[in-house]
Amino acid sequence: MAARKHGRALAVAFALLTLAAADLAVALLWQPTSRSLLHDLLVVLWPLPALAGFLLGAYELFLHQRLVHEISRISGPGIVEHLLPSDVLRTFLSKIYGTGQQNDDVVSGVLGGNGLHPKGDDLTISTRTTVRLELQGVDTKTYHLTTTQSHQFRHSVPVDRFVIFATSNATLRDTISAACRFPLFELYFMPDASLFLDSVDDIRRSTKISIDYLDHDGRRRSAEPSQIPPIEVRFDQWANYLTLFREAMPPLPKLSPLNHMSDLRILECDLSGIADDHVVRAVLGLTVSSRSLQRTNDGFAYWQSPYPSFVDKISFDATELAVDHSPGHEFRIMPFTFRSGTEAAQWLCADQLGDLDVQAWMLPGHGVALLWREQRR
Repeated sequence: MAARKHGRALAVAFALLTLAAADLAVALLWQPTSRSLLHDLLVVLWPLPALAGFLLGAYELFLHQRLVHEISRISGPGIVEHLLPSDVLRTFLSKIYGTGQQNDDVVSGVLGGNGLHPKGDDLTISTRTTVRLELQGVDTKTYHLTTTQSHQFRHSVPVDRFVIFATSNATLRDTISAACRFPLFELYFMPDASLFLDSVDDIRRSTKISIDYLDHDGRRRSAEPSQIPPIEVRFDQWANYLTLFREAMPPLPKLSPLNHMSDLRILECDLSGIADDHVVRAVLGLTVSSRSLQRTNDGFAYWQSPYPSFVDKISFDATELAVDHSPGHEFRIMPFTFRSGTEAAQWLCADQLGDLDVQAWMLPGHGVALLWREQRR
C-alpha cells in the first residue's frame, strides 16, 4: 500500500513537471502578433506546476523516508507509552499474523490473563520467582503435594485479595489463567475427580500466605507467613471472577456455573487479615504455600506459572513419597520453558533430585513437571 502511494506521488510530480515544460515551450514558441491574454497567462503560470512538481518529487525521493523515520523515532515510544500493552501487542500481532480472536491466546501468554481485560494496564509481572514442590506419601495410593511459590512484582499490584481456583476439569484448567479477572491468583488441578472435594478441603486448611505490601499511607510493610482460612465464593458470584461465565471465550461458549458445581471451587483470601491491623493497598511481594491431595499412580506432579514470571529456580523434595510397604520410585524432571539450566533428562533417586536452575522468563502455559515410576533394579 505504501509503495503504491509512493509511486502515485512520483507520477503526479512527473506530470506536473511535464505540464510546466509544455507550458514554457508554448510560451517561448508562440509569439502572437498582438497582445494575447492567453500568452500572458502561459508566461506567468508555468513556474507554478514546475515548482509543485519539483517539491513533490524531492519530498518523495529524498525527504519522505527520513521524515517518517525521524517522527517515528521521536513520537513512537511516547505514543506507545500511553497505550495499553494489550492494544500495542494486538496491533503488532495482527500485522504479523492477521486479525483474529486467536491472537488473544498470545496476548494472554505474554501479558497474563489480566492483559485481555479492558483495564488490563495494571499487569501482574513477577521479576523474581522461586518454587518448591514437596511430595509426602499418605498411603500407598495417595500423597500430599505441597507447592510453595514466592514472587516479587515489577510494580505494586493494587489488590487486597488472593484467589485460589481448584478444578478437576481439564478444559477449565487450560482456560482459567486467561479468564481470571483478578491479578493475584493460583490454580490447582486434581486429575482424579474422586479426590476433588477432599483436596479442596486440604487446600482450605493448609494455605499460608506472607506478603510485602503498601499500607493505606503508602508505607512499605511485611507480614509473616500466616494461615488464612480461604472463604468459598458462591457459584452465583463466579462470573465476577472468571470471564468465561460472563461471555464466550472462543472456542468455548459462555459456560454456566451450574454445570461445574462438581469440578470447580473458587476460594478467596482477604490479605488484610494478616496485615497487623493495616489496610493492604497494594502488594509488592507474595509467598503462598498450599497442600493438595493427589493420586500417587498419576505418576506426575507439576507447576505452571500463573502470570509472566522470571523464575530463578525450582526445587523438589520427594524423599517422603514412599510409605511403608510401597515400592521405591525414581524421578525425572521435565521442564516446559523457553530454556532451563537442567542437564540431560535422566531418572534419579529421590535424594539425587537437585534444583532446576531456570533463570528465564516463564509465561502462562510454561512450567515444570516431575515424573516418577517404580524403581527399576
